[in-house]
Amino acid sequence: MATITLERPRAARRYPFVEYVARRVGAGLLTLLVVSMLIFAGVQVLPGDAASAVLGRNATPSALAELRHQMHLDRPAPERYLSWLGGLLHGDLGQSATAQQPVLDLISGRAANSGILALITLILLVPLSLLFGVLAATRAGRWLDHLISTSSLAVIALPEFVIGTVLILIFAVNLKLVPPVSLVLPGESPLSQPNILVLPVATLLGASLAQAIRMVRAGMLEALRSDYVQMARLNGFDERQVVLRYALRNALAPTVQVIALDVQWLIGGIIVTEYVFGYPGLGQGLAQAVSARDIPLVQSVALLLAAVFIAINIVADLLVVFLIPKLRTAQ
Repeated sequence: MATITLERPRAARRYPFVEYVARRVGAGLLTLLVVSMLIFAGVQVLPGDAASAVLGRNATPSALAELRHQMHLDRPAPERYLSWLGGLLHGDLGQSATAQQPVLDLISGRAANSGILALITLILLVPLSLLFGVLAATRAGRWLDHLISTSSLAVIALPEFVIGTVLILIFAVNLKLVPPVSLVLPGESPLSQPNILVLPVATLLGASLAQAIRMVRAGMLEALRSDYVQMARLNGFDERQVVLRYALRNALAPTVQVIALDVQWLIGGIIVTEYVFGYPGLGQGLAQAVSARDIPLVQSVALLLAAVFIAINIVADLLVVFLIPKLRTAQ
């Protein structure tokens, strides 16, 4: 008599979302490692070095050689990279080549200033993009939709330094409502002088808000034309309830990705904006470090910005999975 052997099914994963989070974080750390290599390789091709920047053009070859030895610039590149990476793993960002201070002390205050600028921009970006995007979608083809869409397209075409310069001319030079530069005294917070944040925040909101509005509008239009929204209308639901409860919820998933891209754009936009307004943040510090050939400072700031960029990507992916329940079980 033949016997039938039943194959035991494989055990289902109990925590697919946790495994997905672990995979994304692991991939992010691996990406950050690769980025650190690219950053280190990139700063090596910069003309000159910190020793030349410190001693100037009239430095003798012997003085340059002595200072390069003191700064460990004469060591092989792989050895310097491993030393830098080992310090990072222990929380040591190294010593500034020009200021002769720990890099962590130099960038901690600037990182806080940039974080304040980015956070205020993000707090305004999310509700404003949803508000104007929903308004444009619910009034598609009307004058308000054309006004919002045309204005968004015009702003997207302008780079940050142009937007900042125009805002300075209008609100600082002509109207004299706010200061043209955003100077912060050492040891003080930018929040103690809110007026200096107006123009930098407005500049950062420019292209990022315009792009987010257009994507929210596109997502809302697709949701409003879907079958489930039409069914909700046929069942007698109020139009406001249809928009907020059904259409907006399903348009949020792609909107999260767009806002994440806008936040990532802020990383690059902050560098230009801080330089235009003299704002003492990471962007201005990075520009000054590149000019001074301060390699440890350049590497640390660039890696910090890259880590923020990667973290935003991971958080955006996790939010999309959280907003769409079927993705949580599909991981």
